[in-house]
Amino acid sequence: MNAVAAALVGLIALLHIYILVLEMFLWETPRALKAFGTTPALAAQTKALAANQGLYNGFLAAGLIWGLIIHSPSTQLFFLSCVAVAGVYGAATANRRILFVQTIPAVLAILAVLLSR
Repeated sequence: MNAVAAALVGLIALLHIYILVLEMFLWETPRALKAFGTTPALAAQTKALAANQGLYNGFLAAGLIWGLIIHSPSTQLFFLSCVAVAGVYGAATANRRILFVQTIPAVLAILAVLLSR
């Protein structure tokens, strides 16, 4: 695997760690409220749901990191595909911006991994 592909996979993992932190620990802070377009009242009501979502984002990050550690393009491609599909679903059901923040970077990383084989 080349350095560009590894860097892209690593950046996607870092993005999902950041999302985990926002959703699990900072959900009711101004930073998370702005990032997710919620209000303090909605954030208070959805705190447990957000933490659950954060945990799933952590699993995506863990899978990507594991794929980098064991030098497994197949593992990386699997988790990048999960990220891309989740992004498409999120863009269709929650906020179009997710397509640009999550799906497009994941697809670029997929292409980089495939081209580096």
